[in-house]
Amino acid sequence: MIRKRIAVKLGLTIMCLFLIVLAPLGYVISSIFSNFYLDNLEKNIEHLSARYVDLMSRGDMMSTSMIGMMAELNGVDVIIFDHTGKAVMETNRYDPPTIDSLVPEETKQLSRNMFISKEEINEAGERYFFKVSPLNGESFNGALGVIAPVEPAMDAVDQIRSLLILAGVGALFIAIGITYIISRRLSQPLLQMENAARRMAKGDLDVKVDVLTEDETGSLARSINELGDELKRYRDTRSEFFANISHELRTPITYLEGYSQVLADGLIDSDEEKSKYLLIIHQEARRMKGLVEDLFELSKMEEGKISINKEWMDVSEALQHVLGKVGPRVTEKGLVLEQDIIKEIPYVLGDGNRMEQIFLNLLDNAIRYTIKGFIRVNIYIDSSHVIIEIADTGLGIPEEELPYVFERFYRVEKSRSREFGGTGLGLAIVKKLVELQDGHIEIESIVNRGTTFTVKFPIFLEGVES
Repeated sequence: MIRKRIAVKLGLTIMCLFLIVLAPLGYVISSIFSNFYLDNLEKNIEHLSARYVDLMSRGDMMSTSMIGMMAELNGVDVIIFDHTGKAVMETNRYDPPTIDSLVPEETKQLSRNMFISKEEINEAGERYFFKVSPLNGESFNGALGVIAPVEPAMDAVDQIRSLLILAGVGALFIAIGITYIISRRLSQPLLQMENAARRMAKGDLDVKVDVLTEDETGSLARSINELGDELKRYRDTRSEFFANISHELRTPITYLEGYSQVLADGLIDSDEEKSKYLLIIHQEARRMKGLVEDLFELSKMEEGKISINKEWMDVSEALQHVLGKVGPRVTEKGLVLEQDIIKEIPYVLGDGNRMEQIFLNLLDNAIRYTIKGFIRVNIYIDSSHVIIEIADTGLGIPEEELPYVFERFYRVEKSRSREFGGTGLGLAIVKKLVELQDGHIEIESIVNRGTTFTVKFPIFLEGVES
């Protein structure tokens, strides 16, 4: 379980990256120091060899004894070879490897005024650096070799390696601490989000995630909070929707049951009373039918099974047809219907029946929520759209409610829902139908001053030309 935590995974990843960088870096630094000390040793021996050769060129015994003293002071041994390559003198102060003579190839190389540089190992297995320089006068007179132990230089390198290893271990522990802090800091918000998501899944939609940063983690936290708000609002509106549906169904069912029972028992006094009861039954049946059709329509839209038969059509013609249907209701309510429809509206690609359903729902809302004043219908075009505006002087919608009016089950007039009716499905259906026909719908509203719906459908050039 611990290995599955993101903090552990992140920490191990950072540590692996740290080790991948640290190991090659330590190797490179160690190689640099090793090469530096060996190069320095070689240069020092070359310098000493040149000085000793210079002393030997004087040709007196004092020079030979002086070379021995200098070699002891400089921590090296000296071997002098004759012209045949045989060792004729050596100091042997630092247990150098035994070199009795030079091989013929080396003697020839020295006779050509060339130098010999190589490593030798003594009986104890210790490394020595060996530098041989020719002693030339008028001809090859022999050679002088300087031999120095490599171990002091390697001891210094080993000390540096030990310091590097110690520093690396210290850096590793520091990195572990920093990695732990970073991992915890990065994983803690994710664990909090996980806990919040689990609580939401159990129904606790009031839980909130702290937004501590402005990066991707903070954005995810905000999204989870917004999701919780959306789910909570959806749950509330769904509960209200079911309550409304229950009421809307209970009322007509009560009427149907009551009046049908009266007719069945023959508790009527005249044919006029009978016709009245039958009309009530008919109206309530139609009301139930409309409610069921709205529910069925919305269900098909959500499942993507609604049929849209697009063809080139005249929007103004569809709107005029709907205005003819709602005209009597507008007059009966004492409202004024204003129209401003320009001529020669370009055809749009849409479904005529669905287009009438859009306009009928919008006009039905306008009539339902307008007590007095007017309802205005405008159609005009811009460079790329046919635009339909349906405005009223009704109750209006609060600004904070506007983003939600097109959501399913949502109703603005909760307290007066019994008075104005409706199920909260009409505008959700309208928005879906508009979008299925490549359109766009917007709303503007001011409380107690009215509401304006603006519907836009794109103009296609081929449709205009045809």
